[in-house]
Amino acid sequence: MQHGSARRSKRRLLAISDIHGHRQGFLSLLEAAKYDASKDQLVILGDFIEAGEPITWRLVDTVHQLVDKGAVALPGNHELKLATLRRGSAAQRLRYLRFIRKLPSYYKENGYLFVHAGVRPGLQLNLHPLRELTEIRESFTRHPLSTLRTKLDSDAGGTAGQRIVFGHTPTFKLGVNPGSLFVDECRIGIDTGAKHGYRLSLVDFTNGLCYSCSTDAEYRAGDVYVYHAPGIRNR
Repeated sequence: MQHGSARRSKRRLLAISDIHGHRQGFLSLLEAAKYDASKDQLVILGDFIEAGEPITWRLVDTVHQLVDKGAVALPGNHELKLATLRRGSAAQRLRYLRFIRKLPSYYKENGYLFVHAGVRPGLQLNLHPLRELTEIRESFTRHPLSTLRTKLDSDAGGTAGQRIVFGHTPTFKLGVNPGSLFVDECRIGIDTGAKHGYRLSLVDFTNGLCYSCSTDAEYRAGDVYVYHAPGIRNR
């Protein structure tokens, strides 16, 4: 069941993070948003799999297909963990790793910088090791807003002028209601707790919308709630 509606622009910027194996929910959100690879830019911010559960690894194939049609996918810490595991098929794991190792570590468009976990404020973006971009938490998420913008703007050509869109840290750990987006002047957190049985969210940054479905144990992935998300559109 869908709730709400909005006009579509000619090109939308869409993003999702931390799917953690919820393939049907992911596909339901794309369907509800009427995702069109020829018109929309989709950004997938990593952790589309649950590394310790090989049954979820097929999400790599799904993401690969989307990338082949124009989507952008970034690696998360769970994708990088595949290199250290000895579970599942070795041939399958190596095939997935070849794809994952080709993914960019971040993506920028329209004043947004998309990254799996965040950035270290004050450090040049091109000096960040991949591990930091995929694992950082409190030093980014808890950095005081009063000084964050100044530190981000000190990196001309990197984080300057960008709002950081990130996943990795579930938003309920950042003081918002479970299943909700985290939004301030510099940061937008879109990991709405799919791994923890809350919600999976696809964000339309062009029209200020969020498409959301439940991931609890008895969820119906086809039940998508659509709502206006204040504060996510850049002026």
